Amino acid sequence: MAAVRALATAFKVRYDGSEDVALQNTKDSNTALPPSVPAPPYRHAAPSGPWPWMDFDVDSSASTTVIDPSWRGYPQNQFGNWTPDQVGRSKMIEKCLGNKFSTIYWMDVLHNKSFTTPNIGGNGHTMVVGTEHEDGFWDTLQQERPKNVLVRSIFVDDLTAPVLRMLGTTYNIEPFFFTSSINWIPSRYQEAPIHKTGDHITVTLPFVRTLRKGSREAPKSPTPSSQSINTLINTQAPFPMSDGSMLFIDLLAIHMIRDVKTSTIISYHPESTWCRTSAKGLRSLMQLVGDSVYWQKIFAKTTDPTFLFLAVLWYPLYAWDESFELLYTHVSELESKVLRENDIALTRELHILQAHLLHYQALLHNFQVSVEFIAKTHNPAMDSSNVSEYQRNESKELMKTESKNLLAEIDRLEKRRGMLTDRLKNVMDLAFSTVNINDSQQTRQLTEATVRDSAAMKQISYLTMIFLPASFLASVFGMNVEEFSSGGYQTLAHYAEVTLSLTLFTIYTVVTLQTQSSFHDRNAPFLRRAVWPILTFQKMMWKTKEKTVEDIV
Repeated sequence: MAAVRALATAFKVRYDGSEDVALQNTKDSNTALPPSVPAPPYRHAAPSGPWPWMDFDVDSSASTTVIDPSWRGYPQNQFGNWTPDQVGRSKMIEKCLGNKFSTIYWMDVLHNKSFTTPNIGGNGHTMVVGTEHEDGFWDTLQQERPKNVLVRSIFVDDLTAPVLRMLGTTYNIEPFFFTSSINWIPSRYQEAPIHKTGDHITVTLPFVRTLRKGSREAPKSPTPSSQSINTLINTQAPFPMSDGSMLFIDLLAIHMIRDVKTSTIISYHPESTWCRTSAKGLRSLMQLVGDSVYWQKIFAKTTDPTFLFLAVLWYPLYAWDESFELLYTHVSELESKVLRENDIALTRELHILQAHLLHYQALLHNFQVSVEFIAKTHNPAMDSSNVSEYQRNESKELMKTESKNLLAEIDRLEKRRGMLTDRLKNVMDLAFSTVNINDSQQTRQLTEATVRDSAAMKQISYLTMIFLPASFLASVFGMNVEEFSSGGYQTLAHYAEVTLSLTLFTIYTVVTLQTQSSFHDRNAPFLRRAVWPILTFQKMMWKTKEKTVEDIV
């Protein structure tokens, strides 16, 4: 039961013992969807870039601001190249100002590989840090740890500016960890490696998570409001499923200080109030890692704290796998819908899903690269004299094996995503083919109707051509003028003679002027068309002669 509660906690905003809130913005008490994730500026992802958050169009001269050497002066007190303009441009402090207090959750992994929740400073394993508790939290961070602590994990919810500055100053954290987390920038890097002593490693990893139906009112339309007909497709926005569930982007932000004596993991949760992973939920999951027989065997063979970092990375893999289960059902329903309905409007829904799958491909690639980074970034503390050669080699083999297991699972996810993409492309082709077939059938019906109308019009034209000379002569002979009426010389035979002559001349003229006719060859020159009666007579005589010869034979 405790395990179930821990898993449930990980997929909720937070739990205070009174009410579970899945999509509740606790700052304004208005129920809403998770906001769209901002497009990440990748150039500001790692400290290897020499111009962090610098605007090249603005004067880049050195800042003359006096630096406060205490924790209140972070990041300038530790990283002098971060000017106030750059700090402001990164919004590292600005986005923390809306939080009135931070909630800190502690967890220790001891040298005997047991996972415990320590009593920190007599305040238990959870600490709420507001304005009045700043100095107390600073004193807590400066306290010396018990010697039996292998790794101390600090999970931070609702990071405030003072807590950020205190953590950054105490553990000498590169500001890139906070800026990448706040701005949702995928990143991974190592800093300050010292041989036989330790280093810092950071992974900021966006991933896709599922919000199941029932945790809030299901959306009435499969198209999110941020992707209405008149707007662009936003792959950073939540994607609702047909069953009322929803996929949205979550964030895992981990910074680890690896040291010979004791190591530290800091897990930062910038927006846990929007149904994203909370600090309390992740700590609960990590406590369950300590109960895993499989992982206990791994921790028993090595003292490398990096394996705890690797265990954390299994959390986004579980979230990805659950998301693809929902996507599989959603794509299957779309296929059935396309087979039942011949609606061209379905193609937009298919294109939106295809765009999200392409975005998920990039996120999965970041996941894979992050795991490879952890596997390949050797812990300098493992080279110290406290670790034997046997332990060092065994730790390397274990890291290779476990990272390979995780990478194999990521590869399986990528293949499943590719399968969904192929199925989606297939159903898109089916939708277009169905629409094209229907259009072809309608076009054929219109063509047949046009041909019938053309045949009728042709018959009417032929009748008009035959009766036109007769009507013309009847009109002329019926004129009450002296030339026709005086003496009464006109007879019916004379009328028929002139009418027949003029009709034959009209037929001759019409056939001669036509470039396509059964009386002469296609695109025949004018002179050849002018002798069409002679050529037609010759053809008739030739056919009669051939028929006579065939009859004789």
